[in-house]
Amino acid sequence: MKLSDFDFDLPEHLIATRPARPRTSARLLLAEGDDIADQHVRDLVRIFRPGDRLILNNTRVIPARLQGTRTRGEAQARIEITLLEPAATGWRALAKPLRKVNPGEEIRFSDTLTARVAEKGEADLRLVFNLTGANFDEGLNAAGAMPLPPYIAGRRPADAQDDEDYQTVFARHRGAVAAPTASLHFDEPLLRALAAQGVRFTEVTLHVGAGTFLPVKVEDVTTHRMHAEWGQVTLEAAAEINATRDEGGRIIPVGTTALRLIESAGRTGRVQPWEGPTDIFIYPGFSFRITDALMTNFHLPKSTLMMLVSALMGKERVDRIYAHAIANSYRFFSYGDASLLIPPRA
Repeated sequence: MKLSDFDFDLPEHLIATRPARPRTSARLLLAEGDDIADQHVRDLVRIFRPGDRLILNNTRVIPARLQGTRTRGEAQARIEITLLEPAATGWRALAKPLRKVNPGEEIRFSDTLTARVAEKGEADLRLVFNLTGANFDEGLNAAGAMPLPPYIAGRRPADAQDDEDYQTVFARHRGAVAAPTASLHFDEPLLRALAAQGVRFTEVTLHVGAGTFLPVKVEDVTTHRMHAEWGQVTLEAAAEINATRDEGGRIIPVGTTALRLIESAGRTGRVQPWEGPTDIFIYPGFSFRITDALMTNFHLPKSTLMMLVSALMGKERVDRIYAHAIANSYRFFSYGDASLLIPPRA
């Protein structure tokens, strides 16, 4: 498998910079085996079956993008910081510009929130903030902005509307620096309608990291090393998933993050409680133990997520799905339309 196998040409006008409104009006490409149908997210009420269990990632995106002023002696300069993940002390973060930053400098983001550059690496920093716990959360909420993906942030800055748009309606546990975007298509009325139809839900947590946007740089994709992300599958969640499988119901992760987590916790064929990092890399040839179908958005060329959906559906089938999506003007990436991928039964 070569990286170039997962490339495709995408017209720039198909990259969504705002989501559909209402959320459930987004288009949905239904791919069941070799059959493709054009639907809408609101049609999930008649597509899903009683007994299906949807796996929802309840991570909450933090306002991880900060504009600050760094100070060294009498000199001051503007700097943009994007938080990546908590470190043993402080936070790992990206900086623009990184080259001119030195350890020991202070960065001021607001009257109440500052950070000291504790360490500088080749690609990122470690920052130690002046606030901790709930005070840090409050300061970050006041000073930070939603960390929109690069292909959106390069076109427009985040605004107040993104505070709602880039957060799922079931977001509970703070820690993600990117949204589980397939879940953005759900609203409360749709969740209630699905529950009334006998569809069940299990929540798991995987804090999506900025590494989800990092390009694959090796031509032999099997040598790529995934970034690690922290996740949790509770004892209750594991029991719900296993019970549904025992009853013959389908397990359908909403988003690749939920899929990667339950497959990490289910390599024995039974989902076990899980807490900790996962760097599972799913590419063609992967043996799925838990997942029966996947709801997901349309992904970047040459990305690990293209490899994941190709593993689930087959590479040639995914090529046809994406060709159909482009020919029919589906909207791509984080704020784009959705697909429901149901592989053929073995």
